[in-house]
Amino acid sequence: MSKILIIEDEVAIAELEKDYLELSGFEVEIENRGDAGLKRAIDTVFDMYILDLMLPEVDGFEICKKIRDVRNTPILLVSARKDDIDKIRGLGLGADDYITKPFSPSELVARVKAHMARYDRLTGGNDRETGFVEIRGIRIDKANKRVWVNGEEKGFTVKEYDLLLFLIENPNRVFSKEQLFSEIWGMDSVGDITTVTVHIRKLREKIEWNTEGTQPQYIETVWGVGYRFRV
Repeated sequence: MSKILIIEDEVAIAELEKDYLELSGFEVEIENRGDAGLKRAIDTVFDMYILDLMLPEVDGFEICKKIRDVRNTPILLVSARKDDIDKIRGLGLGADDYITKPFSPSELVARVKAHMARYDRLTGGNDRETGFVEIRGIRIDKANKRVWVNGEEKGFTVKEYDLLLFLIENPNRVFSKEQLFSEIWGMDSVGDITTVTVHIRKLREKIEWNTEGTQPQYIETVWGVGYRFRV
């Protein structure tokens, strides 16, 4: 049974999330303080983390960063704040998704299931994922989810890796942000395509010579349309 840690200071919301997730077959634990939640997140292995941003003692951004430093487990951020800057910051720290309050419990469960299925597919040893991909200085070991750029191994989050692999395996094709979100995150992308821009920027920082993307070696922006991987 998959284990989920909810770090949420609003007890009623945390309990509601827990009830719906348990009804869907997940094992759920709750922490109501940021400092206690961070300690539990680091000391115990969970299959997914659901983090409120506004927490006492340690906020969700810091917890997200600390988790991502040691694990690639899916992270879902929850906040009552709708500012794009919070979403961009959270995704930039390695979160996989961002949902704003109020939201329906069924939406939360749907997102959790989508991310868990995605993560399981990426780490489950599917035979179709084995082998190597090599394109102009980039080498990907699909069996072990490792990436080298010009001989130097680079670290990628699960979503960064999946996005890079998808683009490389579909070279010279232009994909809109909506298409990439639907393919990589596996759910309706309405209102959430900011995450694609953030992850493209992160990829460029790790693989491109020109990280601003003005003269891309690999990931090209097709203005008004989307992105493509050049070969």
